Amino acid sequence: MNQDLSVMMLTWEFPPRIIGGISPHVYYLSKSLARNGAKVYVVTCDFPGAPQHEVVDGVQVLRIDSYKNPSPDFATWVYLMNVNMQKEAAALVNSLGGKIDVFHAHDWLVATAGIGLKHVFRKPLFATMHSTEIGRRNGIHFDYEKMIHETEAWLTYEAWKVICCSDYMVSHVRWAFGLPEDKLVMVPNGVNTEVYAGHGEDLSEFRSKFALPEEKIVLFVGRLVYEKGVHVLVNAVPKVLEKANAKFIIVGNGYMKEQLSGLVKSMGLVHKVLFTGFVDDETLRKLQRCADVSVVPSLFEPFGIVALEAMAARSPVVVSDTGGLSEIVEHDISGVKVYVNNPDSLAWGINRILIDDGFANWLRTNAFKRVQEKYNWDKIGQQTSNIFRTVLNEYSKSFWAQKNEMAGSISSQKIDGDV
Repeated sequence: MNQDLSVMMLTWEFPPRIIGGISPHVYYLSKSLARNGAKVYVVTCDFPGAPQHEVVDGVQVLRIDSYKNPSPDFATWVYLMNVNMQKEAAALVNSLGGKIDVFHAHDWLVATAGIGLKHVFRKPLFATMHSTEIGRRNGIHFDYEKMIHETEAWLTYEAWKVICCSDYMVSHVRWAFGLPEDKLVMVPNGVNTEVYAGHGEDLSEFRSKFALPEEKIVLFVGRLVYEKGVHVLVNAVPKVLEKANAKFIIVGNGYMKEQLSGLVKSMGLVHKVLFTGFVDDETLRKLQRCADVSVVPSLFEPFGIVALEAMAARSPVVVSDTGGLSEIVEHDISGVKVYVNNPDSLAWGINRILIDDGFANWLRTNAFKRVQEKYNWDKIGQQTSNIFRTVLNEYSKSFWAQKNEMAGSISSQKIDGDV
């Protein structure tokens, strides 16, 4: 049990605020730690309609004001948000009598607040690097990108341990920031299979809103940005349609949406490709369960949570053989791997599944079993807790721990009137 473990997590997104993969990651990890007896506090940004403070399955959630100050650009907003986050988090720690064992920052967007809290309270800081700017942009080209890269480097330097969600990310982060090997640790991302319960439920009426009965559904879920490879899928559409009758459902928003829509129109395939934009969780999960194949054609992918979600929904997956996706999917066992940034290869992988129901069923059965065995949140929560405890044992012998203990002893004496 973790009854004596107290963790404060910092994240710029937490449900109902969902920008990317950090939000569900912190949501499920925090709940897993709380289930195991840890006291968990999540400090995050406010969101319209969401309470400033609430308890979610044992997790104390504090949403800080991040919108009062006008911001000329995103970088300024992040800086001001961090000022507010550090101030509110520090007030919460003080109200708890300083009883926070570790701070856990998720990505560069909360780096300044996390590092500040580390030094104010002299407690270990952990950083989970969900991605890197150098990976997202395939290098550093502009001052804005350099600012983010340097902030990431600062966070990894200040953290006692840097957690990465795949072996690929461990090697990538070590290379990107020149970190010593013993500072990095791999803990995989996870998925909650329970939210996809209802396997076998009749979804024909729901499905009919998106595709004709005779059309197979090819599903893409993600931001419509270059590194997610959605343009590769669009270019593969004509090649898939040569062998299979399919409808392509593209879920998500991003700066490439208009460009991609124009490309589909120029191909004369508007009736075969549907851009849904953002959809709610229930609709997304039903789509994943309906999908005859889910495609993750990323050019850069630290982990690949969308692939894991599809596997949990029992949708056969086709993924780029890159990054964390290469580790999640075993070729021809739990999914199909294809060449990166290659529409011909992607079309080949999609058609393998669409024209062979037996092969598709083989993949979905194996994939679901793999998700249950390796990527369940209770196991991931326990791994994370063990890392915290190992570091706390090291920390207990440090100068900071001894000084904190002395300060706490003097404070107690003052309260008792002995000093």
